[in-house]
Amino acid sequence: MADIASFVTDLITRITALAWGLFFLTWTVGWMLRGAPIPILRVKRYGQNLIEDAVAAAFWLAVGTAVFSLIAHVARLMGGSPPMSSPIVSP
Repeated sequence: MADIASFVTDLITRITALAWGLFFLTWTVGWMLRGAPIPILRVKRYGQNLIEDAVAAAFWLAVGTAVFSLIAHVARLMGGSPPMSSPIVSP
């Protein structure tokens, strides 16, 4: 059962990191298109749409990260493994 809990935690971590990377890429490309010296208004509008979509995605990603964290916590409780971040106390 502990293997399942570590698998779920690892999967959640990888998916979340990938999603945040995609958010950052979309946000960056949006600002590059919006600020580019291109006289085509449609391209600038598309850049603005990318920025708005990236900000909305970041909000939902933050909510999803909280849900994933709750799922990982429940999986750790059911698997019997210790919490991921335990404070280290020096003697």
